[in-house]
Amino acid sequence: MHVLTVSRSLGWLQRRLTWAIVVAYGAALLLPAPGNAIRQLHLADTSGSADSSYSVTAQGLLLAFVLFTAALQVPSSALPPLLRSPLPLLAGTATGAAVPLLLLPLVAFGLGQLPDSDGCSGLVTGMALIGAMPVAGGATVWGHRAGGNPALLLGLVLTTTLLSPLTIPLTLSLGAHVTRGSYATDLGHLAQSSGGVFALAGVVIPCLAGLLVQALSPRRTLERRLPLLRLLSLASALTLTYTNAAGALGGFLRHPNLPLLTASVLTAAVMCAASFTVGWALAKALHAAHGDTVALTFASGMNNSSASAVLASTQLPTHPQVLLPVLAYSLIQKTGAGLTDSFFARRNAAAAKTAAGSIRVDHSH
Repeated sequence: MHVLTVSRSLGWLQRRLTWAIVVAYGAALLLPAPGNAIRQLHLADTSGSADSSYSVTAQGLLLAFVLFTAALQVPSSALPPLLRSPLPLLAGTATGAAVPLLLLPLVAFGLGQLPDSDGCSGLVTGMALIGAMPVAGGATVWGHRAGGNPALLLGLVLTTTLLSPLTIPLTLSLGAHVTRGSYATDLGHLAQSSGGVFALAGVVIPCLAGLLVQALSPRRTLERRLPLLRLLSLASALTLTYTNAAGALGGFLRHPNLPLLTASVLTAAVMCAASFTVGWALAKALHAAHGDTVALTFASGMNNSSASAVLASTQLPTHPQVLLPVLAYSLIQKTGAGLTDSFFARRNAAAAKTAAGSIRVDHSH
């Protein structure tokens, strides 16, 4: 494909990405069969033992390609300055691991008060899958737009990704302790077996491969290939959105459950708002600069929901309803990112107005 054609196609899709996502959700709602067929497509099985099983699926490969392409675009030159002042990076990484461990028991307790036979364990399981995931790559886009420190944002994405083989099983293990019945059993098995393998094979290795290819490739060659790779990555991300939504919305359309939908949206909204708030509070406690405050807030509030959905659909196929809270969280965290962006924009405008007023007062004297 011609370079100019690729660049134009990429720009066209980027400008209409929100509408493309809406179309993907609409297709999942009205035409879920192809998406469900993709979800059931298993390409290989790497299970050497019952404790290390991992199936290579079409969804897993799509996710791996999206993460690989994202890593190709990481400006590695921006990372060394973090080592000279590592406190925000260390604090943000620790908070990313601790927040779900603190919030999950509270969510489970609150949902346990509802008249549900299993204590709303399906919702808690969805929140456990979300909380277990590393910082989403989208946090760098939203955070940079709001004036965040790009190096800190990238650092938090990388550190939480590299630690995910440890943090994913840990969070899922906690999820097993605060859920009931088959949810607790399946989460416990997932924590002890394929959760860590999924993190390594499906998240860490694609990111490291992208960084390695970036380091070894001639800069000019990489720049020529990047537009096509970014276009394919966007297409892969939209396909993932469609297939993940098909698993949740297709079943919901056949058997509507408005109480479950309402509970999923409210639970996701509470957990998402709490995560953004914790990141902002951490930055204030550290007396962080504005750029670091923005970075910590977005990194704390945005988890890789695509990875959560892939893990849910491939490793918990007997619980398709778990995808509904995961899907709700995916939508709500994007809304939360937009509201957070507006919050910082208003603060920046107020600070600029105050500074301008101070300058005028000084000049009058």
